[in-house]
Amino acid sequence: MSRIFLVNVGSNASHSFCSPIFEDRKFEFIPIPEDRELDPLFGVQYKQLKSFNFPENDLMEFIPERFWSKTVHSDPEFDTFTYGDNCDVNPRASSLKTVERGDFIFFLSRLQTWKNNRFQNEFGFYLIGYLHVDQIVKSVNSPLDSILMDRFAINAHVRRAMSDQLWDSFWLFGGSSWSKRFKKAVPVTRELCDQVFLTSKGLNWRWDEKRTDLQVIGSYTRTVRPVINQNDDSQHDRGKILWSWINENCD
Repeated sequence: MSRIFLVNVGSNASHSFCSPIFEDRKFEFIPIPEDRELDPLFGVQYKQLKSFNFPENDLMEFIPERFWSKTVHSDPEFDTFTYGDNCDVNPRASSLKTVERGDFIFFLSRLQTWKNNRFQNEFGFYLIGYLHVDQIVKSVNSPLDSILMDRFAINAHVRRAMSDQLWDSFWLFGGSSWSKRFKKAVPVTRELCDQVFLTSKGLNWRWDEKRTDLQVIGSYTRTVRPVINQNDDSQHDRGKILWSWINENCD
């Protein structure tokens, strides 16, 4: 058994665009911009991203033109299943320092409905995939050895470090063959949250009438933390509900 961590990822309202979700709940994951432009030898620009659903296509129709030539922070990435974060200095990610081999890191993203070849004013939070953690590299402050480089070469934090030689004590997480990028986004509904998630104090989430459900979900998931401990008998049923919901909706 293991724990499930929840990480909120991807472009959102603060970037003026979101990842699209289609009528059949298939989706494209569009990462956030990099915090600086990288050497083209290492960085990937938005115009170079390829569609998951139609690999021969790019994603530029979903991205504002002013971003096309900007470097993307493609993290997590679902080609080799890696994720990186600055757990040593970012308080919102510090709980990832407790991740152990065998734990799961679930990725939550705010998606926007794409219909009739345009974005609609409809948004939702969805689970888009997970890592089943098989490898952890802590506090990377120097170039990786050849074995680790082979494993993590396309991770955004490694690309950034190779570009400017700033190995800033980031952490890396590699997923096993059990890791998965969902074909269809799994809705995170108010009902699911009430059945599955608790606050850090072990209480049910509070739904404020003055805020939308999206705002409440975004607030509770802003900080990374373990949301289910499958080793705890008292949380076993919540874990079963979550996995059942995923299996019903992800394909």
